[in-house]
Amino acid sequence: MLSTAELVRRPSRPPDYAAENRALIALAQVMATSPDAILQKLADTALTLCRAHSAGLSLLEEGDQKNNFHWRAIAGQWARHINGGTPRNFGPCGTVLDQDVAMVCSHPELDFPYWAPIKPVLEEGLLIPFHIKGEALGTIWVVAHDTSRRFDAEDLRVMTNLGTFAASAYQTLLSLNATQRIASIVESSDDAIVSKDLNGVIINWNQGAERIFGYTAEEVVGKPITILIPPDRHDEEPSILERIRRGERVEHFETVRMRKHGSRVDISLTISPVKNAEGKIIGASKIARDITERKRSEAQIAILAREAEHRAKNVLATVQATVHLTQSDTPEGLKQAIEGRIQALANVHRLFVESRWEGADLHGLAQEELAAYSPGRETRVQIDGPSVLLEPNAAQAIAVILHELATNAAKYGALSVPNGQVRTEWSHEQNGQLVLRWTEKGGPPVEPPTRRGFGARVMENMVRGQFKGELKLDWHPEGLACEIVLPSVR
Repeated sequence: MLSTAELVRRPSRPPDYAAENRALIALAQVMATSPDAILQKLADTALTLCRAHSAGLSLLEEGDQKNNFHWRAIAGQWARHINGGTPRNFGPCGTVLDQDVAMVCSHPELDFPYWAPIKPVLEEGLLIPFHIKGEALGTIWVVAHDTSRRFDAEDLRVMTNLGTFAASAYQTLLSLNATQRIASIVESSDDAIVSKDLNGVIINWNQGAERIFGYTAEEVVGKPITILIPPDRHDEEPSILERIRRGERVEHFETVRMRKHGSRVDISLTISPVKNAEGKIIGASKIARDITERKRSEAQIAILAREAEHRAKNVLATVQATVHLTQSDTPEGLKQAIEGRIQALANVHRLFVESRWEGADLHGLAQEELAAYSPGRETRVQIDGPSVLLEPNAAQAIAVILHELATNAAKYGALSVPNGQVRTEWSHEQNGQLVLRWTEKGGPPVEPPTRRGFGARVMENMVRGQFKGELKLDWHPEGLACEIVLPSVR
């Protein structure tokens, strides 16, 4: 690597300012009309003005943490090496940036072995650094591949000017790419992204805003943002604009806005000040996220929590009554009676979970209670009736009633002997009443009880006290017949 002082000692051609001005005008036109082509235009211009054999730009990029120079534009004999490159810390371009001066190099393969395959050879090269906002980001260079071309002081002057232009062009390209990326993100966002001036007039409107609020950009740009605000919330906008004027950011402000056709939508707002190049606040940018589903889920969770609390209290009250009122002649009998009644409640609650607390199907509930009494013998227990979804309170009551009837039948009635049979059936009357019938036959001779047991008291309290229904128990000689009428089960 050599200092450019070597170029001053060589004979120099006269400047061609007219050709240089024409080239710079052409560069400016490309930058204005086709900015993506500006780097290649720079390489072509350097090749022509310096009468080089090859020319190009070496650029450091964020994609590899600026560890390598990338050849994104090449003109001349090296054009086939486009998108090649060299290491940042081991090569001619790295040395130029480290020294932060223009330099001349010759046969870099002698110092950097990876240059050997690059053909034609680099007989002489002139490299000019360029910077963006004080950071060295690349070089612009011209190359001669044989001794027929030797660079001079005029080439140094021209390339220095092109280096300044290259820095401006590359900065413009980076800004353009960043702007395009931001624009792409804004347009593809599911959130509404809206900008407005300090008077609350809408300036920009993305597709997310169109999807959430129903207005197209043509319908709202130039109109006040208050067209989205319900009348009862118009006081929010002056307060937001005042905070923006003070340079404050409004984060995650949950509120309600109106769609085009008047319906309301729950949203979360984040609002930031927008500044111009001088740092003056000129407006605000809003990001609005539709949180309708989240609000609905939160409300549903709150309802379910209250419902669960209510159900838990009911269950605990029922369990408490069961423990206090259950009677037996022996501790073991007492234990079994309590366990059976609590298990009946557990069974119905499992059905509640399956239906997400909407209730329990009567057929499934009857099967739960009677399955233990007919293993492998479906004719012993008969269940018949239409599909009925019982609301939780009614389902809980019917579960306990069926448990009491089945327990009594297993101890004293049809289920206490091998050939006894039980039939459970129900019908839904036109007036909304549910009629449930329990019929036993084939059991031992039945005699009416001399006293009311706990099971009978529980059934009477639930049917007559809780549901204002009717309970009828007939102790026929061939077996118990029970009819329950509930006025409503939904």
